[in-house]
Amino acid sequence: MRQRITSGSTVWMAGVQDALSALLVEQSDFDGMFTTGFGIAASLLGQPDVELYTLTENLGVVNRIANIVSKPIFADADTGYGNVINVGRTVREFEKAGVAAISLEDQLSPKRCPAAATTMPIISAKDMAAKIRAAVDARHDPDFLIVARTDCLDSSEALDRAALYAESGADLIQPISRTFKNYEELVKLKEVSGRRLSLQLMQGLWMSKLSREQIESVAAFATYPIVTLMSTVHALQGNLNALAARRSGDVDGLPNGQASMSEFKALIGWQAIEDMQAHYEA
Repeated sequence: MRQRITSGSTVWMAGVQDALSALLVEQSDFDGMFTTGFGIAASLLGQPDVELYTLTENLGVVNRIANIVSKPIFADADTGYGNVINVGRTVREFEKAGVAAISLEDQLSPKRCPAAATTMPIISAKDMAAKIRAAVDARHDPDFLIVARTDCLDSSEALDRAALYAESGADLIQPISRTFKNYEELVKLKEVSGRRLSLQLMQGLWMSKLSREQIESVAAFATYPIVTLMSTVHALQGNLNALAARRSGDVDGLPNGQASMSEFKALIGWQAIEDMQAHYEA
């Protein structure tokens, strides 16, 4: 992954919130996957992304994903789950899980997802810089990437923070759509920080309107963080409503198509399990 961000090519990723969505991304043409805290909160707890889940719960999901995929994993580490000491442990735990990169954000814990929250209190730039230094010092593998996200809504201050975070050792800078308004400001962010960016591309936000050329000119990471989550919700709502209205034994012709049993078995590696069992029981 570090070679990719230094060579100039962009790593395109899709968000995942559980092992099944990770398998789907693994079998797609994406370069890697992002374990979205927004999606994990919804999938694991059925609740909003306000840091209700713990480091241990987040790692549990990430470990299950890492056990079944080979593509690089970029993990959402939220605020680092505490102070500089906690951040050090957070880095070591994610590194042991086998992920290639984590993102740390400068919100006050418990954080609130900027895509949904009205307000997002942030810590001082000095305190966040200390967290980044602690994260860099805690990693054992120098290729493990630290992505620093600033949720500061003032663009001028966000530029200053990005420069400080880069100086503190962050490998990439991640902006939010609410702070910067156009491509030219992203170019400036890249220039001021001296780091390539990590962009989150979501429906309804202006960054999703950028061209591929624009994205690849500034971003090392380009991620669709919640597309698997929102697609799943939309498909299930449509099919459940249709079945509830129908109330018969007919499960064909639903608004959203279904995978066949053979397709699903291929996805989850059913035949490989049967072959393994037959091998040892022969």
